[in-house]
Amino acid sequence: MDICEQLRSKLREAVERNKADGILLSGGVDTGILAFVARPSTGFTVALKDSPASDLSYSEKVSKLLEIQHKKMEFTTEEALATLPEVIRILKTFDLALPNDLAIYFVLKLAKENRISSVITGDGADELFAGYSYMAELRPEDLERYIRRLSQNWHFSAGYLGKALDIEIRQPFLYKDFVRFALEVSPELKVKDGVGKYILRKSFESLLPPEIVWRRKEPIEYGSGSTKLHEIINSMVTDEEFRSATKEIDIKFINKEHFFYWRIYNQVVGEIPKASPSAPSPFTGEGWSEVKSCPCCGAAMGTYHCPTCGFSRPML
Repeated sequence: MDICEQLRSKLREAVERNKADGILLSGGVDTGILAFVARPSTGFTVALKDSPASDLSYSEKVSKLLEIQHKKMEFTTEEALATLPEVIRILKTFDLALPNDLAIYFVLKLAKENRISSVITGDGADELFAGYSYMAELRPEDLERYIRRLSQNWHFSAGYLGKALDIEIRQPFLYKDFVRFALEVSPELKVKDGVGKYILRKSFESLLPPEIVWRRKEPIEYGSGSTKLHEIINSMVTDEEFRSATKEIDIKFINKEHFFYWRIYNQVVGEIPKASPSAPSPFTGEGWSEVKSCPCCGAAMGTYHCPTCGFSRPML
């Protein structure tokens, strides 16, 4: 059995162990493959109204190809701003990636409104198979080490948002046996000629249209059009407010938008939980072997990323 056959077999097993009624469908390679393997009853896609949201057209292609029901919804900027406090309360974060999380919240809410109790997500594929552009720039040995470290303390917002909305989140790419298999795949097969997730794409090349299998990676906020929110929110904080915040608040804010999110966080969550030797790890639930304090906000953080403020360390 060659590597492509092994990957397909392992993924089918992972999907079989993680069945669901619906799928969060972006129309990219990850959810396109999962939809092909799982054949759920319904795919769900959302986008920010009046924004260039490529997920709408790609997800439509996948749903028609696989003959699955497709539910779409467009949310407004006003709805996004009104929902931000709830998403921040659930995730306990003021990370600049919140537009991503907003899109996930809205799509899960759409599934809930359609009486769907469980959904499949594509979480983990980018991390395991080098789907992010910066990963393609690493040397193979560095990439392998980075992915292994990443797999030890990753977390995905869909699980927290799903729990809050009472929707079960199924993540086939994170199924333990599949993760074990993926970690053993050579990094040279994960990135080839600058293309990430190469072996994942190649394994399903003959089963899905090229525009899906070889679609360029787009973060959720781009595919859903939510990236437009960055500029809108940044403009909602005055220069004077931001200058005062940087002087009076002991947090290294990245920009006005970051401060905007923190201001909501401060209202709906409260104090930032500081790192301490006795505090349980937010990733494993176990005590820290050493204190890892975020240099931006002081919260406990993992190897690379602070889930509270979004600060990221250099990869290696």
